[in-house]
Amino acid sequence: MRLNYTGKNRELLELIENGEHYRSNEYNLMEGELIFIWIKDECSIIELDGVEMKLNRNSILSLTSFHKFKFLSLKESRIIKFNKEFYCVLNHDQEVSCKGLLFYAPDSTPFINIPKEEEEKFEILWKMFEIEMGSKDELQLEMLQTMLKRFIILCTRIYKQQKNQIRLIKSELDIIREFNYLVESHFKTKHTVQEYAEILNKSAKTLANLFHKFSTITPLQIIQQRRMLEARRLLKYTDKSIKEIAYELEFEDIQTFSRFFKNHEQISPSEYRNS
Repeated sequence: MRLNYTGKNRELLELIENGEHYRSNEYNLMEGELIFIWIKDECSIIELDGVEMKLNRNSILSLTSFHKFKFLSLKESRIIKFNKEFYCVLNHDQEVSCKGLLFYAPDSTPFINIPKEEEEKFEILWKMFEIEMGSKDELQLEMLQTMLKRFIILCTRIYKQQKNQIRLIKSELDIIREFNYLVESHFKTKHTVQEYAEILNKSAKTLANLFHKFSTITPLQIIQQRRMLEARRLLKYTDKSIKEIAYELEFEDIQTFSRFFKNHEQISPSEYRNS
C-alpha cells in the first residue's frame, strides 16, 4: 500500500505499508526529506550508515536525509515520509519541529518502543491518516499537517520518557539539538567545538558540560563522527580520489586525512574503499 499527497508548493507526504523498495535496496532520502519507519514484525535488522541495528515490533525509527539505510530483515512495516515544504515551514514548538528531539537528538539515532498502553493511539492515528489521504478538498493539507504533528508529539513524549530526558530543562535540550543541527549543516567547514560555541553564544566548556550531563559522547566526537560518516560515504559511493575527498572535507592534506580516517576506522581510506 502506498498513498501520496503532493501539494501546490512541492509539499510531499507518503504513507507506505510493507514497502518492497525499503526492504531490498540501500536507500537515502532526498535533501530536506524526513522519515518515520514503524516496525510491525517481531524483529527487523537495519543497516544504518554501515552499522547493523536490531529493532523489535512497534519500534519507530526517525531518520533524516543525512542517513543512508537498508533493511537486511523486514517483513511488515509502516512508513511516513515527508519533506520540509510539507511540515517544516510551519511555526512549531522546537521539540516537534524538523530540528526537534526526534531528528537531531543528542545521543545516537533516536528510536522509540511504543508501550502497550499507547498502541491503540498509534493504530487509530494511522487509520485516520489513510482516510484523510482520500480526501480531496481545500482542507486536506491542513488536516494532514495536524495529524503529522500529533504523530510527532506522541513519539516525542515516549522518547523523552524512555530516554529519561525529563531531567533536562527545555533550554538545555534546545542547545543540544541546535548544536547537532549546526554540525549537520557545517561539518565540512567547521571542525572545532569553539566554532559552534560561538554561533550558539556559549562557551565550549558549557557545551561539554551539557553533553556530559546527558550523552556518552562529547561535542568534539560528534563533529568527528559526522566527518567520518561523510568520508565513508564518499569512499563507498563516489569515484572521487582520496585527495579530492580530503580536499572536500577541508583537511590540510591527504596525509592528515589518512591519519584521521585510520584513527577512527583502524584501516586506511584506500583499504576501506577496496574492502
